Amino acid sequence: MARKLSTEEIRAKDYFNLPQFRGDIWTYLKEGAMELKGNPRGRKARSKIKRSFELLGVIEPYFAFPGMDHVKFLFGLFQAGEFQEFIPEVVKTVQILISEQFRSDPDVLDLRPELSVTPEIQVEEEEKTAIHTNYFELLFVDLIGDDDEQALKDKLLRMREKRDHIVYNVVVARSYQDALITLLFNANIQSCVIRYGIPFKSENNLEVLKPFLGGVKKFNPGKGTDEEIGLSLGKVIKVFRPELDLFYVTDKSLSDIEDSLMECFRRIFYRKEDLQELHLSIIRGIKERLETPFFSALVDYSQKPTGVFHAMPISRGNSVFKSRWIRDFGDFYGRNIFLAETSATTGGLDSLLQPTGTLKKAQGLAAKAYGSQHTYFVTNGTSTANKIVLQALVQPGDLVLIDRDCHKSHHYGLVLTGAFPVYLDSYPIEEYSMYGAVPIKHIRDKLLRLKKAGRLEAVKMVLLTNCTFDGLVYNVERMMEEVLAIKPDMIFLWDEAWFAFARFTYTYMQRTAMFVAKKLEKKYQSESYRQMYRGLKGKKKDSFPDPDKVRIRVYATQSTHKTLSSLRQGSMIHIYDQDYRKGTEESLHEAYMTHTSTSPNYQILASLDVGRRQVQFEGFEMVEKSIEMAMVLRARIHAHPQLKKYFDVLTVKDVIPEAYRKSGIEEYFNTRSGWSRMEEAWISDELVLDPTKINLHIGRTGVDGDTFKNKFLMDKFGIQINKTSRNTVLFMTNIGTTRSSVAYLLGVLSRIANELDETYSSYNREETRILKKKIRFLTKETPPLPDFSHFHSSFQAVPGIPGGNIRKAFFLSYKEQNCCYTPLEDCVKSLKNGGDIVSANFVIPYPPGFPVLVPGQVVSEEILEFLIKLDVKEIHGYRPELGLRLFTPGILKKAAKSKSLTRIENGIGSVKSLGKKKIKSSK
Repeated sequence: MARKLSTEEIRAKDYFNLPQFRGDIWTYLKEGAMELKGNPRGRKARSKIKRSFELLGVIEPYFAFPGMDHVKFLFGLFQAGEFQEFIPEVVKTVQILISEQFRSDPDVLDLRPELSVTPEIQVEEEEKTAIHTNYFELLFVDLIGDDDEQALKDKLLRMREKRDHIVYNVVVARSYQDALITLLFNANIQSCVIRYGIPFKSENNLEVLKPFLGGVKKFNPGKGTDEEIGLSLGKVIKVFRPELDLFYVTDKSLSDIEDSLMECFRRIFYRKEDLQELHLSIIRGIKERLETPFFSALVDYSQKPTGVFHAMPISRGNSVFKSRWIRDFGDFYGRNIFLAETSATTGGLDSLLQPTGTLKKAQGLAAKAYGSQHTYFVTNGTSTANKIVLQALVQPGDLVLIDRDCHKSHHYGLVLTGAFPVYLDSYPIEEYSMYGAVPIKHIRDKLLRLKKAGRLEAVKMVLLTNCTFDGLVYNVERMMEEVLAIKPDMIFLWDEAWFAFARFTYTYMQRTAMFVAKKLEKKYQSESYRQMYRGLKGKKKDSFPDPDKVRIRVYATQSTHKTLSSLRQGSMIHIYDQDYRKGTEESLHEAYMTHTSTSPNYQILASLDVGRRQVQFEGFEMVEKSIEMAMVLRARIHAHPQLKKYFDVLTVKDVIPEAYRKSGIEEYFNTRSGWSRMEEAWISDELVLDPTKINLHIGRTGVDGDTFKNKFLMDKFGIQINKTSRNTVLFMTNIGTTRSSVAYLLGVLSRIANELDETYSSYNREETRILKKKIRFLTKETPPLPDFSHFHSSFQAVPGIPGGNIRKAFFLSYKEQNCCYTPLEDCVKSLKNGGDIVSANFVIPYPPGFPVLVPGQVVSEEILEFLIKLDVKEIHGYRPELGLRLFTPGILKKAAKSKSLTRIENGIGSVKSLGKKKIKSSK
């Protein structure tokens, strides 16, 4: 990954973000220093060093380590010609930065050793190394001079004790702009102190940083007093970096402090107060975030001597470590996992089904971290979380607008609840055999059609996947506003299985369910919105939610284990619902009891608790790094001549039509113009592409996606991926992706390209003809992607109106005499003869991994063509030797005759009236 730098290369516009740019500047300085070692008078080396110091002079004020004091120290050595000291100091500094040694030993470059420990406590070196240090940086926003800054740092550093595992250094920002820049780029900041009287504008030379400041422009407070600017900064930080602890220092008396100031900051101090209280408050805030109630209780429990006269012989490891035959199992996992295995819900532990102690507190901390009103831990995956939410919120006969290509658990959830799905079609991306997302207009049209038919009252929920498997992300705010303008009490279920990480960086956060729910609740309750709404005339009012009727009811399910630190199947349900206390709490509790095991896995629960702690401290940094790794991977493949011969990284324009890209951004990187700033697109566009989902088009290799995944990536090189299409493979970066793993993948792709070159160059004429045919098949002859057809009239909720009784069809297929198997070729003949053929099963090909047919759906010509041309091996619900499982014509006629619109078959019970006026006319 490392590259040789030159004077021409060290330009900000060539880098995706500032930390990447900063790292290369320090490397550039090191290169110059090493060149100086061989030639002390070398002009090129001196030019490199001077340019590095110019750039570091702009960037390092935003970081405590190594910070401007150390940069000045190094520059002084260089100017004095003390190269024997200068060169090793530079090398040492760069090594410490790259290894992040300063996080475990903040004083590793300490120029003021008298402040590194308190006079009363001298810690022995071996004792010091035994202490695990949690290092962070404190942002102090105040318009002070250099001498006052040093005095402030000295005072705070003197309060630090080496025996304390929580240690911090100080960054001083002298303006609103400097504070925001620090927060945008310095992931070590965990607490912020804002003093009254700060100016807005920075005196630093921001021209160098301009390419990276797209995310800061949005947060301009406008004109205001010094007090208002400070308060505005606090409010912005609460949105931008909500995990941080904020403190305010003012001269105002308590009676003059506004309520908004009290709500925004953790604590307010007065200038004359002792810094000791501020220091203790800062440490207290960090310690509260460090708490992991359930994990800590489980650790304590595992160390207690106990006698097990209950279930689980494996508890304490007794049945394992005393065995002569399975001891290797215990040796592999170690003793702790068995010491923590228990059925106990007391002794500091808790019951997941009715938490009152440590689990209740852990879920409360998770709710705060993820921005929800309530959070539930789920130990058997988001498939179960989806079913819990559906059962809690919809009843038999309710209509649910649902993304047709969502996860199969939602479709099965509708079968369980008896709600009627109204399927929404995503736009097809046929060239790459994948689906996009559901346009807002399509949802509006469905709702208006249902409204015209008198069915809007029955619509209960909109269910969408955000982000999709392939990385398409909705404009959640715009989507919800347009839907609420038509039906103000709509419930939204956002399946964020692949988006749990998005909460922890602002660009992504603004497109998450919980963030938007809170924002819209505040917006619709504001007097300014009410005044705007009252001023609207005629049809214009129809485009905005009525503030007197609108209810914010938003649910998100997340596979924490997919993108954050959690054991497999660790998931969460996040809730932001104004009507939660009005009956939903009880129904959700019942649904939770229905689907949750009475023996939940404590290790999964502990990992959810610990994972929450991690994202509150490291989430911002780790997510930003995962995005950086994705961008690096995209750029390297795009620029590599050999890789470009066989592979293409799909860009924004490849997967999102122009109509949904107001920003006009087509790709995040190209070799001509460098990086495009993604922030603008994520603010304005209807759909955006998550860069951490990297679809690689492999059609020119002549190898299909499934074969490439198994025979090339996994079998040969041990590279795991999840999804493929017929001509693409999907790579994902996450918070565990390292630079070395990206370098390894690039090396593997290069080796594969070279092997293909070697193999194909030896082909004879006939082999070459076959290869070209394969490539044409994978790149030009892609099968059409079918939309959802419609439910057969026997299974429509109201004839001719969207909404199908999927549960009726599902259970009707339980009786073997109601169904028959028909080969695909015979299905084609039946359609040509004018007959309806209706699926009795879910038919789910992998990939793409969602149903192309559901029970009760009419099989169309397009669906049959798709299934015939499909070249994947795994199709759930379809038996190639028998064909499609269909309803017999006889049972369809019988079902049509016995159809009732106020009852559902198989003992489901009565359903509320389904629009009686419409029913009469349809008869």
